[in-house]
Amino acid sequence: MTPGKKSIVLRALKTSQGKDVDVYAFFIKGADIVKIADLSRIERDESDVLKGFQRPEIRSHVKSIADYLSQGNVLFPNAIILALSPEVRFTASRGTKPTGDQGLAQSGTLTIPVYQEGKRVAWIVDGQQRSLALAQVTNRVTAVPVIGFVSDDIELQREQFILVNKAKPLPTRLINELLPETNSILLPRDLSARKVPSELCNLLNRDPGSPFCQLIKRPSDRSKSSAVITDTAVVTMIRNSINNPLGALSPYKASGRDGADIEAMYRLLVTFWGAVKRVFPDAWGRDPRHSRLMHSAGIEAMGVLMDRIYARLSGSDDNSKAVQRELEKVAGVCRWTKGVWESIAVPWNEIQNTTRDIKRLQDVLVRTYTSSPR
Repeated sequence: MTPGKKSIVLRALKTSQGKDVDVYAFFIKGADIVKIADLSRIERDESDVLKGFQRPEIRSHVKSIADYLSQGNVLFPNAIILALSPEVRFTASRGTKPTGDQGLAQSGTLTIPVYQEGKRVAWIVDGQQRSLALAQVTNRVTAVPVIGFVSDDIELQREQFILVNKAKPLPTRLINELLPETNSILLPRDLSARKVPSELCNLLNRDPGSPFCQLIKRPSDRSKSSAVITDTAVVTMIRNSINNPLGALSPYKASGRDGADIEAMYRLLVTFWGAVKRVFPDAWGRDPRHSRLMHSAGIEAMGVLMDRIYARLSGSDDNSKAVQRELEKVAGVCRWTKGVWESIAVPWNEIQNTTRDIKRLQDVLVRTYTSSPR
């Protein structure tokens, strides 16, 4: 530690997990957490690279925790999880081990440098609301338990963030955006299954050659006025096609030792939705309030039609003209921006993102398509 630099010195236990990752357990004053740890907010930089992983704080939640802590002698055993920079220093205690000690951890002193915000040596992985609340209660000293693992690898931090919050009401959209940036093979099966659709959603939104380019709303995109489609709708559309044994994307999903063919899936999606954009130019790229094609109900229903069209085309995944001809067979009944869907007697703007309306919409599209001449 360079002389003159501020630091916080704590008694700690040290162990290792995973691939020789140092893990520490210690107690710290609640108000000191935000002095050593930054919040890694989810956002994208100018190059569209995803940064961070934390959602914005929920002020009402922070206030309720602060109010609880201000009551007096309260119990606060919930551990904060931090990612620590290798810059922290651990000095092992001297002396003999107690009789019967299993040797799982080593006691000692942990020295954590204190830097200004944005340059701190720790990042909050779990417990941001609690940490912010603890910082507000400066008139009380609360010894807060902390588990810290040493890693400045943002991918590992995201992985831990997802796993820790898996059983909590973490927004689905936030997890979906983080998953493609996490390459761990240790994710639970349900999260691994969600990774491919979200990765494809990211590609569709970033690639200038994609009909969806810059049109998909993601949690990290806070200022893109051009984004009109929720990422949940696109992810759901892709996942449904992958999971349907007769889906257009199903032949390319992971099987046995072979991983999913992301490239083939992506080509098919660009081909199909590029054709949708050409067949319905007046409805494409508009706010869902003015175009139900860009609405979640429209995206999911057209995804079902995609599966039916590719079943008929028998693998012509790159033939955009063929896909366009098939789409034109249903164009006459579509009422994306005005009018009434005649067969179900529903005005265009009354289609909502409900299971019932999505089912009615896909039934109209599929029924019209299957009754058309080949």
